[in-house]
Amino acid sequence: MAGNPWTDQENDLIVADYFAMLADDLAGRSYSKAEHNRSLQTNVDRGRGAIEYKHQNISAVLKGLGEAWIEGYKPAFNFQDSLIDAVARWLALNQLPLPDRTPKGLADASELYFDPPPTLRNAPPPDETEQMMAVARRFDAAGRAERNRELGRAGEELVLKHEKASLRAHGLHDLAEAIRWTSDEDGDGAGYDIASFTTEGRPRLIEVKTTNGWERSPFHISRNELAVAKERSDVWRLVCVWNFARAPKAFELQPPLEAHVALTPTSFQADFVDRG
Repeated sequence: MAGNPWTDQENDLIVADYFAMLADDLAGRSYSKAEHNRSLQTNVDRGRGAIEYKHQNISAVLKGLGEAWIEGYKPAFNFQDSLIDAVARWLALNQLPLPDRTPKGLADASELYFDPPPTLRNAPPPDETEQMMAVARRFDAAGRAERNRELGRAGEELVLKHEKASLRAHGLHDLAEAIRWTSDEDGDGAGYDIASFTTEGRPRLIEVKTTNGWERSPFHISRNELAVAKERSDVWRLVCVWNFARAPKAFELQPPLEAHVALTPTSFQADFVDRG
């Protein structure tokens, strides 16, 4: 089989094996990469090196899809489109469990680390950015993350805990207690998820976007959210939480969002026209 393209059956087998390791990896359970490799050599009739490189290819696909990957398999961006299809098939039928990010106390609640936005950092984007974005567009990585209610809610809760802890750390306990989880209490129509405060007591309206992937993972934003961002630009903020499954980090964007991201229409409202 050496040198021949991987079949769909082989791709499905190695993708399932990869996700079995990833589940153990995220849960902190021990596993043996060597044992997994030896087992696959029998099932797919491929050599150790070919299997290891294919595992790196799967890491690259997952990075493009905005998902967590096994850090021991460095993403390698030279793969067949059929491998992307195999990963998408697995994700369509399965979902990895999210780790518990419930803070156990004030110190834990303050652990959400904020970086500068990717657009404001000195480091340029990696060379493989275009390949990752192509994978994300093909399988609508942002749309899948948007539909993952469990992930979105977990990210909002983490930011909520962080906001409360930050105000308490400044002795502003009354303001901390006054923070509202708007999307949880009132639904999603407000154009933001959390109504918080700055340490000076000014309103702070936070829309949260969460991904398991890297910091440049695309995200969806609604027309209503954009409208509120424009109308309340002095207090509206977008907080992006990334790498949630491992060690969550965040960055914050303030309007105008066009200064940081390219806004691409992905759907249209269809209204019936009266022809009479």
